[in-house]
Amino acid sequence: MITFEDISAAAKRIEGKVIRTPTIPSHALSRATGAEVTLKLENLQAVGSFKERGAANKLALLSAEERERGVIAVSAGNHAQGVARHASLLGIDAVIVMPRFTPAGKVVRTRNWGARVVLEGESFAEAVLFAKELQEREGRTFVHPYDDPAVMAGQGTCALELLEDAGPLDMLIAPIGGGGLLAGCSVATRAMRPDVELIGVQVESYNSLSAFPGPATHPVGGATIAEGIAVLQIGQQTDEVIRDMVSQVLIVPEAAVENAITLLAEGAKQISEGAGAVSLAAMLTYPDIFRSKKVAMPVSGGNIDSRILANTLLRAMLRDGRILRLIMEIPDRPGVLADISGKIGKAGGNIIEVSHRRLLSAPSVQAAELEVMIEARDPEHAISITAELRQFYTVKYA
Repeated sequence: MITFEDISAAAKRIEGKVIRTPTIPSHALSRATGAEVTLKLENLQAVGSFKERGAANKLALLSAEERERGVIAVSAGNHAQGVARHASLLGIDAVIVMPRFTPAGKVVRTRNWGARVVLEGESFAEAVLFAKELQEREGRTFVHPYDDPAVMAGQGTCALELLEDAGPLDMLIAPIGGGGLLAGCSVATRAMRPDVELIGVQVESYNSLSAFPGPATHPVGGATIAEGIAVLQIGQQTDEVIRDMVSQVLIVPEAAVENAITLLAEGAKQISEGAGAVSLAAMLTYPDIFRSKKVAMPVSGGNIDSRILANTLLRAMLRDGRILRLIMEIPDRPGVLADISGKIGKAGGNIIEVSHRRLLSAPSVQAAELEVMIEARDPEHAISITAELRQFYTVKYA
């Protein structure tokens, strides 16, 4: 098990190589959750994630011979960029193996940090097998994304900084994928503030610790917006630390993660990927656990695809009633669309999108079906817009 001395040494080792990110209170999130929320903004790191802390520490500890032989890592995201950046800074040749399904943007960003990217494998497991073979052939050092003491110690510097900069705290909550971040942060927290409760968070489809403190289960996997923690099994070494120090693990649904991303963007003005938002998702899902507590959390990463972010914000607005979708049956005659548009505008709604169908969807050749998306101030405003239109037209779905 790593020690606080390992983390303190890592902090000195990587000082100046990673950003000492801000630790800030968030009044908007505090109002939304009923707790006093403090954020550690790891989304502001050079590669947009805490992952470069562990990579920087691991690479700094390599011998001259190991540096000469180069390093290899397997990742479809933040770990890849962290290893690539710090290998480049140290003049170490780096190979990053990524599964073939890795989004092009992540491949390009990793290459831009100077690494040689190899796309291999139809799954992450296949990519790992190829990387191990390549490691043996070329004699490279394998840089594990989480189950490595040097990596865990590097990730623990996140909590070390947070606890130095934050005021009094009751709880520290962090995501669990492979467990490197929470394990490192747990060791730092136990040494610096042993009274602070430690809580981990997983997403439903990757909930290997759902029976915590019981034995790990076998999650189903699948698509998730929290792909940064889409790890089927926690690391062996990280699991030992977490079971020794963490009080509970909370499981959150996909919708809660989407809502948390939206709240971070709109309330805290912070862009977060899904994995970086699961801690807030847990606070929204289990409010009674956190109410009136002083809670700190890392926004662990900000590398979210722009399209996914846009869709997430729109889906959240649909769920909470700020976007209204109406399907109406209307007469097929001149001036009807203008009349409907005028009524929506007079009611204070903003039309986002309109689809006007005359042929197969309409019940009569003299009728048409109109689908309209409207932006409203809040759910009550959406109800009033719908009520206004129902006075004059048939609203089939709202």
